[in-house]
Amino acid sequence: MNTPSEHIPVLLETLAGQINLPPDGVMVDATIGQGGHSLLFGQTLGPEGVIIGFDVDNKSIQRAQLRLENLGCKVFLVRSNFSDVQEQLKTLGIKRVDFILADLGICSAQLADEQIGLSFLHDMPLDMRIDKRLKTTAADIINKANEKTLADIIYKYGQDRASRRIARFIVRHRQEKEIKTTGQLAAITCRALAGKGRKIRRRIHPATRTFQALRIAVNNELENLAKLLSTAPKLLAKKGCIAVISFHSLEDRLVKNDFRENKKKGVYEIITKKPIVPSREEIAANPRARSAKLRIAQKVIDN
Repeated sequence: MNTPSEHIPVLLETLAGQINLPPDGVMVDATIGQGGHSLLFGQTLGPEGVIIGFDVDNKSIQRAQLRLENLGCKVFLVRSNFSDVQEQLKTLGIKRVDFILADLGICSAQLADEQIGLSFLHDMPLDMRIDKRLKTTAADIINKANEKTLADIIYKYGQDRASRRIARFIVRHRQEKEIKTTGQLAAITCRALAGKGRKIRRRIHPATRTFQALRIAVNNELENLAKLLSTAPKLLAKKGCIAVISFHSLEDRLVKNDFRENKKKGVYEIITKKPIVPSREEIAANPRARSAKLRIAQKVIDN
């Protein structure tokens, strides 16, 4: 049995079958998490191989450090957002890399961490900052943004057609009492979507899209991903690969469009003509993998 803090790497064996790193290869794990993906690839690297792992969550860095400490390759763990990968690699004296991996999923330990406040299944402080150095929390947005701004955030990042109604319920509630916890927000969202005469059939929890939208907004997730994608061609060596595992259509669309644009420019060859998704067996073992999509591109030109 896996505890809530144990994170199962998604599409691990699939990635291993797609990516062949040389013994002296250089890998960037843009979201090191608990180090599951890096552990597998690190076992194929020799003493001249290098893994540079990024994460904004200090607890993840600490867990990854313990997990990767016995690898034979060099390991550098950096507490930084992957949007700053170019600057951080320059600091380390690394000019080119052979593999960039970005698993954009939320770590199981982060979902269970009350200090982060991401879960609508348990009552937690309404924070959602994976990087505690950020200033704006989800509570700040929920309690201070006007109704239109809230609706726009929920629609743009959560893709919820009921965004205006949800925003209206949030504003109405906060006029009486400040919204401080995930449990409060989840209950308000559920009431908004279960209004009189409304018959909404959802395969997911009613608060899922609102919570996704707030998390994306608080952590600037799409802007950071766009910056990583734009930087990757400058960092990859010829025949180097970038692999991105996304978990919702907004992320996947960014990756798909970036790969297509770079293919038109003659920079990338797209390895995955269609995104690779988990098998039924993997989803049964790890239900959080069900929405994962893996896309891989290979750089085909010299810088």
